[in-house]
Amino acid sequence: MLDNSSPVNSNQTHLHPRLATVVQRHLHTLHRGQIADYSRRAYAHAVEALSANPRPLVIDSFCGTGHSTALLAQRHPDHFVIGIDKSAHRLGKHRGNLCPDYCLLQANCEDIWALLTQDKLRAAYHYMLYPNPWPKARHLQRRIHGHASLPHLLALGGQVELRSNWQLYVEEFGSALHLAGHYGSVARVSNSDTPLSLFEDKYRQSGHDLWSFRGRISQ
Repeated sequence: MLDNSSPVNSNQTHLHPRLATVVQRHLHTLHRGQIADYSRRAYAHAVEALSANPRPLVIDSFCGTGHSTALLAQRHPDHFVIGIDKSAHRLGKHRGNLCPDYCLLQANCEDIWALLTQDKLRAAYHYMLYPNPWPKARHLQRRIHGHASLPHLLALGGQVELRSNWQLYVEEFGSALHLAGHYGSVARVSNSDTPLSLFEDKYRQSGHDLWSFRGRISQ
């Protein structure tokens, strides 16, 4: 193996017993978290770039180095791709040549989701590739599907794909969307697929099973 990575280790073996309770509470409560100034500045940059050449939107949340963002711009050539990550260090490792088809934002994903929905902008596609799984059971509300910003994600709509090397995380995400009235399917990521991110390549070379949820969030 070229790059050994340990599998996810969790004290949770089944869907979290509080998943439905947490999701339902968030679905009925408007999230009013304070948006960071650096997220607002990054968002303004994205809106300016999109306004210069209006196209359907692809969101690459938790994009890390932006490797996936560049690949998604190739996969969706008639779209504008926004890659979002809060780490300037990770984004600083981007090896691609930024072009008019995508941009990288140093921002909190939940902030950008909120600002997009505030401006009634919608996603044609939304990718969440190998987010931090927060594997300890007590950290449910730090996971995407357990976070208070879930309604903003749902408001963005579009075709959604989440990938993880932890099957349970993907199943929880699918269950949360089902509770919200949106449906899709969980499946293994085929080894024949070109890796969409550097994490995917690393996990695959380490022998991990990779999982995805794919579905459509209807408006």
